[in-house]
Amino acid sequence: MHYAICNETFEGWDHARVCRCISELGYRGLELAPFTIAPRITDVTAEQRNTIRRQAEDSGIAIVGLHWLLAKTEGLQITSPDIAVRQVTAAYLVELARACRDFGGELMVFGSPAQRRIPAGATRARATDYALDTFERALPGIAECGVTLCLEPLAPAEADFINTCAEAVSILDRLPHSNFALHLDVKAMNSESEPIPELIRRHAARTGHFHANDANRRGPGFGQTDFVPIFRALKEANYTGWISVEVFDYSPDPETIARESIRYMRECEQKI
Repeated sequence: MHYAICNETFEGWDHARVCRCISELGYRGLELAPFTIAPRITDVTAEQRNTIRRQAEDSGIAIVGLHWLLAKTEGLQITSPDIAVRQVTAAYLVELARACRDFGGELMVFGSPAQRRIPAGATRARATDYALDTFERALPGIAECGVTLCLEPLAPAEADFINTCAEAVSILDRLPHSNFALHLDVKAMNSESEPIPELIRRHAARTGHFHANDANRRGPGFGQTDFVPIFRALKEANYTGWISVEVFDYSPDPETIARESIRYMRECEQKI
């Protein structure tokens, strides 16, 4: 299995230090949250992008891609009823894809719950139409960059749109393009009625990326979620992509999170 970790876990660390640390712990990939680099991805110069990529490569780390794509931005919304907002949002997604390519990444995870809400007075079906319009506008630029946009279902406690794997797949069915895929997140799947291994087996063929975390918002092994059946399902489904640690509780400290998460995941992998 290919293990990566998300860089916002290392709040306050410079990029080169993060890469050195995770490489020593056994990770081979790093996932970037754009807001950790600059307020807007367009603020990141070509020279800065090259430096970020080179520092990762110097430590034997691949930049997996981007997530938290629209976090801490203003005026962007994939489900906006205003076509001008959707146009600007689509253009920004393309800019993110260009940055992802420049960093050496190949995927972007669309979570960003605040930027995908169902508009006031709108139905879920109408919000879906708005989102599809945004994604279709962004598709040519994303495809040109060779980047895959992965739709991330989120629990109802976090978002009111795209809450289940089935809902995400229904949108992907209307976007029949290889540059759009499903993203699976353990914490989010814990909110569904079906067991996580069953969800994995059902949707593995559509899955472009995978986040490993516990239902308690901490790292793998820091809670009650058993990853042995989860990893077994991934193996049986022939999933060969990255398994990326994403946490929302940064205690006790970044290095402990990273070290203990990969230790636990390796133990689980040995049991399957």
